[in-house]
Amino acid sequence: MRILVLAINYWPEQTGIGPVLTRRCEYLASVGHEVTVCTSMPYYPEWRIPREYSGKLFSREEHNGVEILRSWMWVPGRVTSVKRIAFEASFLATSLVNAMRNRKPDMLVVVSPPLGLGLSAVMLSRWWKVPYLFDVMDLQPDAAVDLGMLPKPIRPLLYRLESMAYKHAALISTISEGMRQKIVSKGFSPEKVVVVPPTADSNLFDIGTHVLGDEFRRRHGLHDQFVVGHCGNMGVKQGLDLVLHAASRLRERPDITFILVGDGAMKPQLEQQASSLQLSNLRFLPLLDESSFSEMLAATDVGLIVQQSSVSDIVFPSKTVTLLSAARPVIASVNDKSEIGRTIHISRGGVVIRPEDPDLLAETVRNFAADKESRQAMGARGRQYAVKTWETSGVLSAFGTLLTDTVTLKRDDVPTELPASA
Repeated sequence: MRILVLAINYWPEQTGIGPVLTRRCEYLASVGHEVTVCTSMPYYPEWRIPREYSGKLFSREEHNGVEILRSWMWVPGRVTSVKRIAFEASFLATSLVNAMRNRKPDMLVVVSPPLGLGLSAVMLSRWWKVPYLFDVMDLQPDAAVDLGMLPKPIRPLLYRLESMAYKHAALISTISEGMRQKIVSKGFSPEKVVVVPPTADSNLFDIGTHVLGDEFRRRHGLHDQFVVGHCGNMGVKQGLDLVLHAASRLRERPDITFILVGDGAMKPQLEQQASSLQLSNLRFLPLLDESSFSEMLAATDVGLIVQQSSVSDIVFPSKTVTLLSAARPVIASVNDKSEIGRTIHISRGGVVIRPEDPDLLAETVRNFAADKESRQAMGARGRQYAVKTWETSGVLSAFGTLLTDTVTLKRDDVPTELPASA
């Protein structure tokens, strides 16, 4: 089967949607499908295009059996609501041209965000007369509205665009049951919306056993420190100023160190704030290569998942999968009823605390530091849940079957959920 994927994030991006989609596409190629990805030049989460990709309108490369067609987009130096719209619009225009230069596929897989790719999906689907799966990784308009990042005049337009993309899709997929229910609540048939969970990088299951953190601790002078780590994007949704204020409340504990690993639009502001607070117990680290990232996880005593209360019920960050797979006990500062909170509760791989409460976060860190036995038990339970829920082969095999069924079966025959083995 010839599959054309439209997505703004892909390899070699190391965080967010890119790694999840890359594993899916490479699996499909490995089992004999012809997979082409129309994507952007790499930019995330640094919001900078690497030198080897800059200055190009289009480029082509192949990686692990997947053909990758990249197109130029304008990347702002400082992300604002208006600039983000311009950024996404530039990608929508160039990626559509790139896609139309291809042979007719058997089906389209279109990944949102950006939501605007829904318009591309409808246009290409009608032009080629092929079905498309609309893969919702983030409920972009809901999150933007909740954060106050979306100007009111634009909101009705985005929701109409969302409705159109859902209406004309042969199938809608998303990464969690909470997000599925949110989409269904917008007026779409439950039979049309399926959950395709993210997959865990199998290398994460070696952390703490074959992969240890001693060398990472030595390189960064952490030695006998109790390390509290947050990894991934540093954006508005995360509300990471909470971590800075919790670190400020733990000044009297020289044995506790916070590390923020990664990049993102809010990182410069967070660094400036940390400097103003004179936080000697908090460090910023850049994006790490795969080996160093694994060592960092092994050196981390407890992992943080932080989301602003207004959006944490409709997002499911990939770090949830990463931390549980790596057997890192988790402190999740999120809404208790959110999908993240539900996962932590079910897995028993950590604790969920009230969001946006630095005093409570600081106190929870103190409790974790004092109870190694509980931390180890949480880590073990989290990994057990991750292997059962996100192990790669089961999820991806079911995903491949889902795509084939979407093309070859009538809509009524397509299953509404992946097999239990996934």
